[in-house]
Amino acid sequence: MNRFPEYPFASHRLDLGGVRLHYVDEGSGPPVLFVHGNPSWSYLWRWPILTLRDRFRCVAPDHVGMGLSDKPGEDRYAYTLASRVDDLDALVEYLIAERGAPERGWTLAMHDWGGPIGAAWAARRPERVERLVVLNTAAFPNPHGERVRVPLRVPFRVLRDTRLGERMFLRHNLFARLATLPPLGVRRPMPKAVRAAFLAPTADPANRRAIQRFVQDVPLRPGDPAWPLLHGAGEALAAFAHLPVLIGWGLRDVVLDRAMLDEWRRRFPAARTHAYEDAGHYVLEDTGYRFLVELRDFMCR
Repeated sequence: MNRFPEYPFASHRLDLGGVRLHYVDEGSGPPVLFVHGNPSWSYLWRWPILTLRDRFRCVAPDHVGMGLSDKPGEDRYAYTLASRVDDLDALVEYLIAERGAPERGWTLAMHDWGGPIGAAWAARRPERVERLVVLNTAAFPNPHGERVRVPLRVPFRVLRDTRLGERMFLRHNLFARLATLPPLGVRRPMPKAVRAAFLAPTADPANRRAIQRFVQDVPLRPGDPAWPLLHGAGEALAAFAHLPVLIGWGLRDVVLDRAMLDEWRRRFPAARTHAYEDAGHYVLEDTGYRFLVELRDFMCR
């Protein structure tokens, strides 16, 4: 019996120098690359995959250290934005070279940290990308500057740079736990089994390092390690302005607010945009079939 509700997918793994990347590869047809963020995993994309796999090839990796991928120590893997982009590129190139995926015509779907990762990959391989699907994410420097909106009035630098933040992530798993509860991640409670599935990969404290490292890698200024890659990804978005773009946005997101959505609209004024007043950061969980209808219509045109 599948222990993850509505996730009836076969597991595939790609060896990345001794570290295994887990991914879903369902259906056939034009490829769709689903890139999750933090603290989620490919389970986030279960409904879009089920909606599209009859006509599209749906590929959804778990970033190393998350989901069903290996969770190596930092002596074996660098938990950085650059590593994530390299991993995504390695997966796509493997699928093209060894598993019959096409070189072109990829739809790139991004949520949360999937935006910087996916956009940086697209900047590296622009010839591969045919469409964009954007869900509560950013792929450019924060329009608020160095001010990051953080719930519960905890200064972001406490989360990123202190031992208190480390205890919150590693000992108590608060980031992942709160992200699956209203009002911080969703506006309506997840079913118990669904929330358990989101949290399952981080049940062991030893498996929580990737969540913390994602937060610590958030670039706020040019001196931060991930800044050049994020800035470059943002600059490269102009090359995709002619592509079809679908934006689905939960307006009750407590971190990625309307300013983020407005920046996407500024960069892609012709995008089809669906903004939901009753949805939070996990927009797919809050909107259910409503966004899935829009997604399928966009993909099948």
